[in-house]
Amino acid sequence: MSYSDYGDNDPIYGDELADEDRESRPRLMLMGLRRSGKSSIQRVVFHKMSPTETLFLESTSKINKDNIHSFIDFQVWDFPGQMDFFDPTFDTTAIFGEVGALVFVIDSQDDYMEALARLHSTVVAAYRVNPNITFEVFIHKVDGLSEDYKIDTQRDIQQTTTDELADAGLENVQLAFYLTSIYDHSIFEAFSKVIQKLIPQLPTLENLLNILCANSSIEKAFLFDVISKIYIATDSSPVDSQSYEICSDMIDVIIDISSIYGRVAIGGKTQGYIEDQQEGRDDWVQRNDHGDYEDSNGGGRAVSSSSRAGSLSNQPTQASGNHEAFSVIKMGNGTVLYLREVNKYLALICLLRAETFEKQGLIDYNVQCFKEAMDQVFELRRAERTRREMEANQLMEQQRHNGMYGHG
Repeated sequence: MSYSDYGDNDPIYGDELADEDRESRPRLMLMGLRRSGKSSIQRVVFHKMSPTETLFLESTSKINKDNIHSFIDFQVWDFPGQMDFFDPTFDTTAIFGEVGALVFVIDSQDDYMEALARLHSTVVAAYRVNPNITFEVFIHKVDGLSEDYKIDTQRDIQQTTTDELADAGLENVQLAFYLTSIYDHSIFEAFSKVIQKLIPQLPTLENLLNILCANSSIEKAFLFDVISKIYIATDSSPVDSQSYEICSDMIDVIIDISSIYGRVAIGGKTQGYIEDQQEGRDDWVQRNDHGDYEDSNGGGRAVSSSSRAGSLSNQPTQASGNHEAFSVIKMGNGTVLYLREVNKYLALICLLRAETFEKQGLIDYNVQCFKEAMDQVFELRRAERTRREMEANQLMEQQRHNGMYGHG
């Protein structure tokens, strides 16, 4: 399966965003005390490192800036926990002025009173410089805690932080709290909600997904960033963790099976690849143009939450030349997982009932309409950016003209 096999004229939204100046990129800052898990989060989410390998990571000693090129082009700054940015030598305006989201990581398995004090001072300083920052608190390493202790810890941290901000006159500052762990899907789900706040087109994407679900009788739809497995948008129905997890696992299943059964291009190399940009190497991943996944007895046994499908039945490439990845997993409980490639970064994954999928032609048509609507949304963005650039160039030209002849 390929998410990079496109011509120059194809609408690739991430590339469009990547063309903007670096200063206009959303900046996401990871902060927290030493050994709270900031670098591990960054490596697992954006570098696809195995959680067990993070045990050998060294403590961050300097600011680590990471440019992420995907559907939304942004920067991740990993801030060392021991660094005191309140020191007069640090320019807080330069640090917080361009930040879109500040993620503060708290180790839930440690005494977090010092972390709460640092969180309070950080929020106060950042808000004074940039009131538009979204503040996110990851109560991290909860995999070793009981369910009751998780809830009590979150309640205590949230109440303490809210009270301290109210005493400082910042009761209007909104913080979001998440229970996270790198050993399950919770860290990806939390980052999904963080990244969504950086996407100005999010309300439009949600509305388009609502229309798609209503017209196709789809129970739930996710728009996934394939490389990171973060969902950048979903419909307005509540998100339950099990639905997200099984859709996320489907991406892994499709990529793994595609690497075995995908088409081979000229020269022996696979036709598509996903670039592991963070590690600086290219992972070639073969394309599976059209595959239905179900167990050999026609869906008689359930597929587990790890999305272990049955036999793979390849179908020939369509004569129309449409090589977008498309896969279906039919599960024993009557649920169908439907995946369609949107562009080289995004995949649409829908959950629907088996009887609904009998109208596959209608679903395919509605998905195509959804993709065309997305093209129009981002075409408007490109047009608006072009207009702003032209106005800026005209203003600069006028200023240069006035400077040349103003003293005549």
